[in-house]
Amino acid sequence: MDQSRRRLLALAGTTALAAPLGGCGTLLYPERRGQTGGRLDTAVVILDGLGLLLFLVPGLIAFAVDFGSGAIYLPGGSRADAGDDLTTYRFAGDLTEEKFDRAYERQYGEKRDWRFEDAQRIEVSDVEEMHRKLAAIRSSGTVRL
Repeated sequence: MDQSRRRLLALAGTTALAAPLGGCGTLLYPERRGQTGGRLDTAVVILDGLGLLLFLVPGLIAFAVDFGSGAIYLPGGSRADAGDDLTTYRFAGDLTEEKFDRAYERQYGEKRDWRFEDAQRIEVSDVEEMHRKLAAIRSSGTVRL
């Protein structure tokens, strides 16, 4: 096999292996994978569009990967709505780390893998307000729920 053909095959193989990693949304927001719809994240669309503008094939691959994985969509799309799978726990007295750990293990069947001090606590007056605040947190992208 001549040298130019070998280089072409090596380039094609490398491109095929790197294609799943080519989406900007997949690289920046791996937690978004699995979404099936919703509002598009304009930052990811612009980054993928720049790839399309500068290099046609990698840009097309980036869009295909991000749409295929769902990483191009903002959180809160059809994968999860702001009230799905919510469980209410009432605690007698103040919420302590031990009480929270028991409730967490009962809900998820495992010990938590994050620090209690990092948890964000938000006061709400009713379920509707809770849904609004959860939707706002999800759309801001600052907290993964």
